[in-house]
Amino acid sequence: MELNEVKKKLEEILNKELTDGRKRNIVFWYDDNGEFKEDIDALNLSNAKILKLNGRNSFYVKYILERVDKESNYLIYAPYSKPKARENYLLDIQKYSFEFSTDRATIIMMDLNVTDYSLHDAFKKYLKFFNNKERYRAFKEYALSSYTEEILDIAVLSVLCKLPYPDLEEVLKTLLAEYAYGESTLYENIIKFGDINAFWELVRKYYGYNLEQKDLEKLSIFLLITGLAFSLKRDLPKQWEPFVSPKQTNVVVFLSHFMGGNSTKKAFRLLSQMVEEKIRLKEYITKWDVDSYKDSDIFRLFDEGIIQNILDNLLSDVGEFDRYKEIIMDRRSKHWFEDYENEYNALYWACVLLEEWKNQKDTIKEYPPHDFFKKYTEEYYKVDMAYRKFIYFFDRLDNKEWFAALKEKIENTYINGFINILSIKWSNSIETLQEYWSISSVPCQWEFFREKIKPHLNKGERVFVIISDALRFEAGRELAEMLNTERRGTTEISAMQGVLPSYTKLGMAALLPHKKIEIDSDYEVFVDGISVEGTDNRNMILQNHVNKSIAVQYKDIIDLRRDDLRKLLGGKELIYIYHNSIDARGDHYLTEREVFDAVAEAFEQLKSLVNNLVNHLSATHIYIISDHGFVYKRGSVEKSEKTSMDKIEDAYENRRFILTDKPMEIEGTLSFDMKYLLGEATQLKCITPRSTNRFELKGAGANYVHGGSSLQEIVIPVIYFKNERGKSAKDVQKVRVTLLSLTRKITNTITYLEFFQTEKVGDKMVPCRLKVYFADEDGNRVSNENIIIADSKSENPEERKFREKFVLKNMKYDKTKKYYLILEDEEETVENIYDRIPFTIDLAITNEDFGF
Repeated sequence: MELNEVKKKLEEILNKELTDGRKRNIVFWYDDNGEFKEDIDALNLSNAKILKLNGRNSFYVKYILERVDKESNYLIYAPYSKPKARENYLLDIQKYSFEFSTDRATIIMMDLNVTDYSLHDAFKKYLKFFNNKERYRAFKEYALSSYTEEILDIAVLSVLCKLPYPDLEEVLKTLLAEYAYGESTLYENIIKFGDINAFWELVRKYYGYNLEQKDLEKLSIFLLITGLAFSLKRDLPKQWEPFVSPKQTNVVVFLSHFMGGNSTKKAFRLLSQMVEEKIRLKEYITKWDVDSYKDSDIFRLFDEGIIQNILDNLLSDVGEFDRYKEIIMDRRSKHWFEDYENEYNALYWACVLLEEWKNQKDTIKEYPPHDFFKKYTEEYYKVDMAYRKFIYFFDRLDNKEWFAALKEKIENTYINGFINILSIKWSNSIETLQEYWSISSVPCQWEFFREKIKPHLNKGERVFVIISDALRFEAGRELAEMLNTERRGTTEISAMQGVLPSYTKLGMAALLPHKKIEIDSDYEVFVDGISVEGTDNRNMILQNHVNKSIAVQYKDIIDLRRDDLRKLLGGKELIYIYHNSIDARGDHYLTEREVFDAVAEAFEQLKSLVNNLVNHLSATHIYIISDHGFVYKRGSVEKSEKTSMDKIEDAYENRRFILTDKPMEIEGTLSFDMKYLLGEATQLKCITPRSTNRFELKGAGANYVHGGSSLQEIVIPVIYFKNERGKSAKDVQKVRVTLLSLTRKITNTITYLEFFQTEKVGDKMVPCRLKVYFADEDGNRVSNENIIIADSKSENPEERKFREKFVLKNMKYDKTKKYYLILEDEEETVENIYDRIPFTIDLAITNEDFGF
């Protein structure tokens, strides 16, 4: 307790001018309740000595004053009430002295510059609170500019909750968080040193808590059921109705802040799970229609209910794919989405796959090879992409059993439906090539250097060629879109026919500049007499055609510093970079299950590589291509998917092809002459199973295969990235979001506003994620928070609109002041205010204003 004010008042009295013959000033202070007896020794008066009465030392004090020291000023302090005259042995001295009277509450008020004496009783009830230096110091640091009993109550509660500023919402968050963690220290401190009744009265006034039982468990249930009632599109069970607040909007705003706060998010989750068990929510959700709660996110069980509903409908072939995808996209802005992100993503790509198959299965016919090839690059590849995405997210599920039936359906649809029909029709189509492996009007892999790279070199342009082993076409499409969206420059993707057999050695040879490609008796591949095995040999082949060229491995350059990278690659006109992430994982049976993980990693590695080439070497022309694609299925390979064969002497045998110079016929296969690549002198033939069958070979590892003639293996992506540094280059930027609603005046506690994503994502426009809320001029949030995820790729403007529901605190608003709609970019850490739009708030009076 600070005594500055007491000291100041006492010294004013002790310094008074000596009149009426007095030679000194003596002050008597009877402290009725002994409030200052612990502090009196610390008073340290500058112009007086202190004598303390204890009820038994009056004659001693009289002796000091009248015999020992007749000149000094004195403060006579008694920690009890002033005695009656006939019992007061110092009455004669007291008659020519001054009397000082005060209490601790008054001193506190004086110290805090509180001039409204009607607050005396309010301060008096907190004497125990102020009788602690740390609490008193923390209270004073709030530097309150005005006082009312409510402001005092909130400030005391805030100190006891260890808050940096006084705020009832923060007090409530803190106490609920403590309760959620199974603690009670702060709540007990309020009971000991504060006024717990004041807390509950404030909760009643502002949040409508009117239940007889005053405890945090019941309050938690009350708040969360109120929040649920606001978003649920159906009547609540009767037994829950008493738990709905009459001040619903304030509760909704509070819960929005509670669940969205970085420091309180975990506590909200614990509390939510406690409450959903208490009210046995799971029993009700199983009976409710998903549309009644698809917009609710108070409880995580809603997400589980939505996921289960979509799962059941997909398994039952209820084909409302657009509806399911819309629900999934809407859930992204909800609180629990991050916990179920893999489940939602798996569902989303399951919807894409099933919808694509529904739309495409009747279109797959025996087209001429050229038409078939084109249809795959434009439409059919989407099913392969959706399967990859589904499996990728399925692998990340904590509870795979939940999705086991859907995975089985996806496997069946993809393998027995899409792959089976597509590969059979494609096999029949390419059989018309009559053993000559070349599709008219389709660019071919073995002409890549001559048709794509040579023209750049002829113009004196430096070219980078990144060969990513097993980057199949559908993955190339996704990578091209990433580069086109995320990097400054232009990206184009086309396709070329890969070599047959579609395996690494031959694919790598075809992509190198060459005059002649050969396969010797040991089935080693040579380009112009040099083996294609190893980076050194490929380097020699390059330099035989382009003097200033080099072949390097991705792993050897990705971590090089700028100067080292420039030293290695500087002055080179042609740079071949070999990247092996997908095939390295897929071609080994121990890791083949991870092939789709490897694709995702390859995307990040290739984007990083392009970034380094552009930033460190000013690369302008970059090609990303592949040696071959692959076929992959997650389920076991059935006997019906295997093609029998006898052992062939002096042949190169693979699960997807055989190379042999002996004439033979194997049932269920296609045969192609290797003259298309090796020249007229060769007798070699490539024999590949029809469809996506595998030859029966011993050993594990039959799920990931390549080498055959399926579209997934031989449609090779050609990604051309051109870094544009001229004036016409378009910088990568986030899509813009604007407020469509014309009104700038709010007259209801609940209002809807429309926003518009002005550009579609793509072509250097990347998504934007915004947190949107209302705040006053001081930045205090007065509404709930909404999340806008602006990532639409639609050309249709109507599909790029967002309608958001805002709930304002029910409080007094000054219609002469400005309030602001704040759009906050969640991805920015420094300048995160995206927009700040002024509004006027003029609410009609409601029952809540009267505390009913």
